[in-house]
Amino acid sequence: MLRVDVEKQLGEFSLSASFSSEGRVIGLFGASGAGKSSLVNMIAGLLRPDRGTIAIDGEIVDDTAAGIHVPTYRRRIGYVFQDARLFPHLSVAQNLDYGRRMNGLAPDPAQHKRIIDLLDIGALRDRRPGKLSGGERQRVALGRALLSKPRLLLLDEPLGALDEGRKLEILPYLVRLRDEANVPMVYVSHDVAELRQLATQIVMLKQGRVTSFGGVKVLT
Repeated sequence: MLRVDVEKQLGEFSLSASFSSEGRVIGLFGASGAGKSSLVNMIAGLLRPDRGTIAIDGEIVDDTAAGIHVPTYRRRIGYVFQDARLFPHLSVAQNLDYGRRMNGLAPDPAQHKRIIDLLDIGALRDRRPGKLSGGERQRVALGRALLSKPRLLLLDEPLGALDEGRKLEILPYLVRLRDEANVPMVYVSHDVAELRQLATQIVMLKQGRVTSFGGVKVLT
């Protein structure tokens, strides 16, 4: 479960958002500059709200009144950006293992195999990121995030840098993650078709305010 009730002033821009969801994929929808990435960065702990609370899985990670701000590395969140942000000097296998090692997790061969199979990236393990297509890089980034055993996965326009063909290639993997990985997701996009295919609930943002919240029907 994700509960958000925050306010943040960013220069001239004011963000005020409140919602609570138990959905498998919460879609954050809005035009560029609506406040989607700022809101996701607050959930991740990269931005501190000026006022309000954020709770993940029942744990309060931000409460300005109580002076609580859990740092990013302790929130157990996986974050996938528009650019995959893989380490170019590491192989795919080493990139995949990075999140687990950074979080001090013991090896889990069964989970490792399940994620590799789910994302169909086993054949890529010996390659460097520079030898991968955009879609392959994003699948590896998703694998790295999942192998850190997050309780929440944040995806900030993960298909935004891909051409139409690559988007169509990776969308089925995202649907499989939703249905099989058992990790709730917050999915940021301004693409209605993507969110219709993936999201179970929609938070619609306009100029820093939540204008609609509900099922995918709010996109119509």
